[in-house]
Amino acid sequence: MSSVIRARRRLPLLATSMMAGVVVSIVAPAALAQTEAQPQGAGENIGLTDIVVTANRRAERNQDVPIAITALSADRLEQQGIAKEQDLQASVPSLVVGPNGQGSRESQSFTIRGQGATFQASPGVVVYMNEVPLPAGITLSQQGGPGNFVDLENLQVLSGPQGTLFGRNTTGGAVLLVPKKPTNEFGGWIKGEIGNYDRRYVEGAVNVPVIEDKLLVRVVGAFHDRDGFTRDVVWNKDRDDEHWYSGRIGITFKPTETIENYTMIYGAKSSNNGAGFVHKGFNIEGLKSLVNPADGSPAPFCIEGPTIPNAVASCDVYRAASAQANALGPRKTALGVDIFSRTKTWGVSNTTDIELSDELTLRNIVSFQKLKLDYAYDSDGTILQQHDVDPNRLPAPGQVLLPGDNTPLTYLNASDPGFPRDDLKQFTEELQLQGSTLDKHLTYTVGGFYYDQRPSGKQVGAAIVYCPAAFTGSNIVCPSNYSTYGTTQTSKALYAQATFDFGAVSPALESLRLTGGYRHTWDKIRGFSTAFVPEINGTDATCASSGLTVPLATAIADCTYTAELNSKASTWLIGLDYKVMRDVLLFGKVSRGYKAGGFNQQAVFTNTRTFQPEKVTSYEAGFKADFRIADVPFRLNTSAYLLDYKDIQRAGADYNPASAAGGAVVRNADARIKGVEVEASMQPFKGLEIGGNFSHTDAKYKTYEFTTSTGGFGCNGGVAPGGTVDLSCLPFQYVSPYIWSIHANATIPVGDDMGDLNFFVNYSHSSRQYTDPGNVPAQQPGAYLEAFGLLNMSLDWNGVAGSGFDVGLFVTNATNKLYRISNSNVYQQGGLLYQTSLYGEPRMYGLRLKYRFGGE
Repeated sequence: MSSVIRARRRLPLLATSMMAGVVVSIVAPAALAQTEAQPQGAGENIGLTDIVVTANRRAERNQDVPIAITALSADRLEQQGIAKEQDLQASVPSLVVGPNGQGSRESQSFTIRGQGATFQASPGVVVYMNEVPLPAGITLSQQGGPGNFVDLENLQVLSGPQGTLFGRNTTGGAVLLVPKKPTNEFGGWIKGEIGNYDRRYVEGAVNVPVIEDKLLVRVVGAFHDRDGFTRDVVWNKDRDDEHWYSGRIGITFKPTETIENYTMIYGAKSSNNGAGFVHKGFNIEGLKSLVNPADGSPAPFCIEGPTIPNAVASCDVYRAASAQANALGPRKTALGVDIFSRTKTWGVSNTTDIELSDELTLRNIVSFQKLKLDYAYDSDGTILQQHDVDPNRLPAPGQVLLPGDNTPLTYLNASDPGFPRDDLKQFTEELQLQGSTLDKHLTYTVGGFYYDQRPSGKQVGAAIVYCPAAFTGSNIVCPSNYSTYGTTQTSKALYAQATFDFGAVSPALESLRLTGGYRHTWDKIRGFSTAFVPEINGTDATCASSGLTVPLATAIADCTYTAELNSKASTWLIGLDYKVMRDVLLFGKVSRGYKAGGFNQQAVFTNTRTFQPEKVTSYEAGFKADFRIADVPFRLNTSAYLLDYKDIQRAGADYNPASAAGGAVVRNADARIKGVEVEASMQPFKGLEIGGNFSHTDAKYKTYEFTTSTGGFGCNGGVAPGGTVDLSCLPFQYVSPYIWSIHANATIPVGDDMGDLNFFVNYSHSSRQYTDPGNVPAQQPGAYLEAFGLLNMSLDWNGVAGSGFDVGLFVTNATNKLYRISNSNVYQQGGLLYQTSLYGEPRMYGLRLKYRFGGE
């Protein structure tokens, strides 16, 4: 049996090796003949575009780097309508993007090859801007703010662990945003867009060579405003709208021929009407069977029959709220709180390159950034206060009626914490030494990295949770809870990576390269948390973590706990690659990744106040090939991988019977993930490119067990208190087993000096994905997000009549596909007993006008 298992584990690697062999044996003669006799770019076809990437922290052709990379140029981002993280869904193999059940649409979390973010944990895919990680929220899995996709040189998605050169938390991969840097030519561009939902976008950039070759400046600005596509019939507002602006300035200073200094300063501010959660139903049986946590006596939220005034509501009240939501449909909602979402972020980074010699460069990268997030959301999607987070606005003017029996409601418990949910500052410092020797047959990078993220000010949250319908609006029976918290993370690392070309030993071994890398990281995480609920008497409070009753006046001190976690880990890489000919690269590698542990702000046991790091070992092989058949350029990149994923961080609800306190916990699991990724393109004739990508991800838990204090339900059926729940049969979270897309890009000259017509069409498809981290599908309606496909198109006339103007039409989700991107996952017993969903954007279309001037 063990031999069979080992053989199955080798299948992805063997499959890739066989595919590589087929490609080489079939196309090698044609490719060699074409590329040797006729260099790429000669003749009718000019060949496929190369993008320079920085996956190895130095500039290289994508096709020369032995890493699975998807690189998108600035033009492709515009053609495909990619302006934010969610737009990348299905455009990159194995990549899943979404809000992940969180309360803000601006929280777009990346998951690559099954590795991503967990509630209260660090991201598993880190987003870098100008080689610096963007600050990440704690209460939301949000990295940075809006405007980061404007005026990019390119966007690169690196798949798999990048734990040597990019460090901790890149177990799934890294997303690199590369801004356009100043050049020696004066020029710029300005673009305006108008469209449906009252779309009004303005973006622009100007490049100024203040002193040629010495002082260069590039200034970028953007403003986006669009109505929302989910109508709130209570507040008469559009939810899911956009309203943000951003700015960026890049300054390159070259005091000498061997010193270059680049400073980037950015800022962004977003303010919108929040996420339009659409209610899908209440768990009526769960509401009827609730008990008093203090003594276990029945305490139902509803009963079958008429409402008992000032006591228990009829279950028909909850059913009526669900019926109203169903009647409104997926593009309308009825919320009990005037929700919102606000983001403020700014930062400065500086990169200094000093050429010590022709073969040695010293680099220093330093940054300081701030991120402030404030938001409110009505997670249950009704006027009932089953789960209203940060209810800091008064309900809509006028009388609100209780669904089902029309009892007048008066909301008296609005509370404004007066502080943001996340207020963070981040400092990073990285010193690198890059060099080459042996006639460039040995290249290396050695460096050190320091990271510090901590609260920049007081962070406060408030919520109304589990308020019986009969007492909706009562600040006596259902007061807002109060919480304040903070987490400080510091990380230090030393690393080195080198690539040796065996051509230094023998000319016959030229282009056979061995890469080795090692990084050691030391992490320290410290946190505090305070949470309590005021009692009805107005003088006492109940601590959320311990269940203790304390004087309200001293609740902040009495309900606070702290914890600290120190950890260290080594990550490494060893890989071999070989160019069997000039444009065919084979590679294989083994790498180790590590994601830091964290502090649990909602712990109800002392031993769950911190959670441990996770780690992954990746085995990967693939090839990258450019070749020609009958003078038609082709590109085929593929990789297959096998992951051994250990101590996976999985969030879940927690309950302490001894203190009658409810909270959260981060548990651990082990898994095996394997898959294959393919990207292909061709240019059948000049002006037409056809391409696409495909990925298959097969993820399975090996072990996922925990002891329950209250009982539960798992793959092993019902489990009594004190028993072990087995969740190893659970579908893997945030994995879409099949992702594929296909596109065509056609450019046709209009005539002499009249410009070019460009038509781009892309269809992408994602299979269904499971979203719940700790409950079997039978317990969680809607946990499977259904499969969906999106059609995007654009038509542009570039260089209109020989001018600097471009004019274009665009449409995204052209078929107006209705699809869900997030599910609440709290319907089950022990949860919050409701289901809501967030839907993806409907059809968006419009007109854009762009003017280029100078050297742009």
